[in-house]
Amino acid sequence: MHITNEQLQLFLTDSNLIPKVKIDEAFTEAEKLKKPLGPILLKKELINEAELQKVYAYVLGIPFVDLTKENIPLEILQIVPEPIARKYSIVSFERQAMDLKVAMLNPEDLQTIDFIKKKSGYKIIPCLTTKESIQAALRHYEKSLKAEFGDLLTVTAEKEDEEDSGSLEKMASDLPVVRIVDTLLKHAILQSASDIHIEPSEKDVIVRYRIDGVLHDAMALPKDAATGIVARIKVLSNLKLDEHRQPQDGRFKIEKDDYRISFRVSILPVFDGEKIVMRLLDESSKGLTLEKMGLMNEGLEIVHREIKKPNGIILVTGPTGSGKTTTLYTIMDILNTPEVNISTVEDPVEYRMPRVNQSQVNPKVGMTFAAVLRSLLRQDPDILMVGEIRDNETLEIALHAAMTGHIVLSTLHTNSAAATLPRMLDMGAEPFLIASTVNVIIAQRLVRKVCQECRREYKLDEKELESLSKSVELEEVIGTLRNNEQLMKRIGPVKTLADVPFYRPGGCEQCGGEGYRGRLGVYEVLEMSTDVRKLVTQSATSEDIDRKARENGMLSMIQDGFLKAAQGMTTIEEVLRVTKE
Repeated sequence: MHITNEQLQLFLTDSNLIPKVKIDEAFTEAEKLKKPLGPILLKKELINEAELQKVYAYVLGIPFVDLTKENIPLEILQIVPEPIARKYSIVSFERQAMDLKVAMLNPEDLQTIDFIKKKSGYKIIPCLTTKESIQAALRHYEKSLKAEFGDLLTVTAEKEDEEDSGSLEKMASDLPVVRIVDTLLKHAILQSASDIHIEPSEKDVIVRYRIDGVLHDAMALPKDAATGIVARIKVLSNLKLDEHRQPQDGRFKIEKDDYRISFRVSILPVFDGEKIVMRLLDESSKGLTLEKMGLMNEGLEIVHREIKKPNGIILVTGPTGSGKTTTLYTIMDILNTPEVNISTVEDPVEYRMPRVNQSQVNPKVGMTFAAVLRSLLRQDPDILMVGEIRDNETLEIALHAAMTGHIVLSTLHTNSAAATLPRMLDMGAEPFLIASTVNVIIAQRLVRKVCQECRREYKLDEKELESLSKSVELEEVIGTLRNNEQLMKRIGPVKTLADVPFYRPGGCEQCGGEGYRGRLGVYEVLEMSTDVRKLVTQSATSEDIDRKARENGMLSMIQDGFLKAAQGMTTIEEVLRVTKE
């Protein structure tokens, strides 16, 4: 776009969007490097892309449009063919009589505008937008799963009838089967699914996606398509095609311009065929922090303080699928500097991390957690990550590693932070070893985040309060809310829980009618204070440890969850769903 640095400098100075001193510094740098001023302002984070594009639009005298929350009708969207839209970053979004509004990143691309004008017969009105807006609009081209499968399934069924004796290799490479599997994977990625389940039954094959921790039916495919789909996924995962009686595990990766997804594949023989479960791991997602995951206030401060210690054990506990591994990887990312040597032993290796030596267990050849951990101690490590402490031997080695000057990160399957310490005693660890090596225990669950676009505010009535009082200590919860200054500033004085506004899920285009979008953690962070260490050496019960930790200021998961519900991040129903046993 032809906007001179002087024009942009002049407008920004007049608008007071950025301090004049900062604009002049950036302008001097742009002139010196002979580069446009806009990208330099973005790099210095003096302005965001949307604000900069609005400025460009104003200077050029054209409209600015944000399509991130727009639901564009398919018939208008398809006036501009998808290949053209993707190649030239141009999307049609509104039609009035013979006028067609298009969103573009470069409204001076007259050649593309002229092409669309000739093809459609409409008068084109260009509008400026952002890259994020274009990406959001391009997603509308994706058809529904059923519409996309219509013709494919017919062809696949015909092919399978024709070649009952055909080889599995040929079946796996047939175009309809390839397209079916590619489409299943593509839609799972688009819907941010964490797992894909492909389950054979007597009459058909059920495809389900786990989205935000909950399984949803995506598609029912004809039984005839099952053999080809299984064969195709085995080919992608480099597994044995002719093995149908033994479980198999594999992995493969899909890399595109805007994402890089690793698929962990598990194939299990069941009564009606072979069941496939694929775990999706987004390797392109960067910048995950403990704050973004949901750790807040005192708990966040404790974790940051404890991970800076030169030695000791940091434990993350919770059931399968509660985000334990993600928390460990996030902590490792914080600690991952050129000055330290980080080694891991995992089952399996989930995310690849640069500058981290990752080992995968393989019991068949003797590579157990304990064996690998023992070898890693001879590799001059500073930080060790053990995917899971499963037995006494692994626990003993981890405790001694922490005693001899290493930081050890690991997970355990327990229901609460306090229950972790008696569990370690049950596994045969010495009380004094646990008390002197464990630094902090983080217990966590994942709740679905309520959609910010369609959430509805409400207050608890007497009946709901009475029901809650049977499962939650209301006075503890009210005390937690009152102690949060930010919340009190927003909602004012609180006498009872009935004074606190909470939220219910609605259902809109943005969340696919679910009322929830994304997930975050609810935590309890148990710091090993002198009091707690003393209780551990006395082999105290989890109830005693929990009581002492709360006296010292630890928030339970329910308290943390209710605080997040009052702040509009999630709902009471979600908090109770994941915290109540």
